[in-house]
Amino acid sequence: MDINPLDTEQIGLKTLEKHLIRSKSEVSLKIGLPKEISNDERRISLTPGGVSILKANGHEIFIEQGAGENANFPDQQYADAGAEIALSSEDVFKKSELVLKIAPLSDDELELLQPEQALISALHIGSQTKEYMKAFMDKSITGIGYEYIRGQDKEFPIVRMMHEITGSMAMQIAAHYLESMSGGQGIMLGGISGVPPATVVILGAGITGEYAARTALGYGAQVFVMDTDLAALRRLENALDRRIITAVANHQYLSSALKFADVIIGAAMAEGERSPCWVTEDMVAGMKAGSVIVDTVIDHGGCVATSRPTSHSEPSYVEHDIIHHCVPNIPSGVARTATYALNNVLVPYVLAIGDAGGVKQCLWENVALRNGTYSYKKHLTKKSLAEMFDMPYREIEMLIASQI
Repeated sequence: MDINPLDTEQIGLKTLEKHLIRSKSEVSLKIGLPKEISNDERRISLTPGGVSILKANGHEIFIEQGAGENANFPDQQYADAGAEIALSSEDVFKKSELVLKIAPLSDDELELLQPEQALISALHIGSQTKEYMKAFMDKSITGIGYEYIRGQDKEFPIVRMMHEITGSMAMQIAAHYLESMSGGQGIMLGGISGVPPATVVILGAGITGEYAARTALGYGAQVFVMDTDLAALRRLENALDRRIITAVANHQYLSSALKFADVIIGAAMAEGERSPCWVTEDMVAGMKAGSVIVDTVIDHGGCVATSRPTSHSEPSYVEHDIIHHCVPNIPSGVARTATYALNNVLVPYVLAIGDAGGVKQCLWENVALRNGTYSYKKHLTKKSLAEMFDMPYREIEMLIASQI
């Protein structure tokens, strides 16, 4: 088959296959991919190429009918890759020992969980409940969260990839809402000769903030980045060749910056915890009418006081004459790109589980997945979650070492 040298999807897939196709794993895993039931969630955890790699290593994959269609991966491609097409989510959960999802489980999906099952998905800390955690404990579920998976290099690979997409997309979204037809000020991000560009204020100097800044600079906007971490500001300033203006995110600088901002990108967050709320309602009320707020960390609680979760079907609302866009799963808007990104990270982890002989054995060997575990054998294993929900917890290392 001829491959277009500009077809990045094919190039990425071939590179992944080159590194991962090998002899069969220690155990054969039964892996389930149920269809995402949220109307706004279009991603899926594995591409057909990822399925073929897992199949070549001796694993069985069960995918619900139509699960990949919203990311433009039809059932036939998964069937050709060796997956079994299941007719319902119930069928997928019953047949699987490891379930791969994007969104946290719904109430109906919690009922479908089988005792001792393992789940790898997002947790969305800002919208979780004590009852959700108790359901995991009751069924002795091993829960591994995208937000917690962290390797020895201290990087969060899934979070990083999704944040790169989110940061870039946030600026595309902001540019759209600044247009007159969208109710904005009717200005361009980059301006033109003789007309100054828009002013973008980015809250947070992490990965999302970095990619938002890169995209905004590409448009030609004037970019301010604010954070409470001086080291993070210094790193980003150096990485972007000092083309941005940085400031400490204190009340004085925030109040001043928001008064002349055309766009606010909310990207302030602490890994594994709720986002800090830096922007008060009074600050929002003092902004220019028709300005835009894109709060990219709304799934962690948001960093703007007037933010509340929206959806891809109803993405925005206006408060104090400011347009707010607060969609929790921005990468779902580019579902195919996001699915390839997830697949490239998840496939090696699933292979590692099979090579180790199962989830329990892999948690002992694999630092990233061990860090990612938030529930194990009827125990909560993250202190931050235990404090949030007033529940007891035990360290995952202690549980594994105790042979529980």
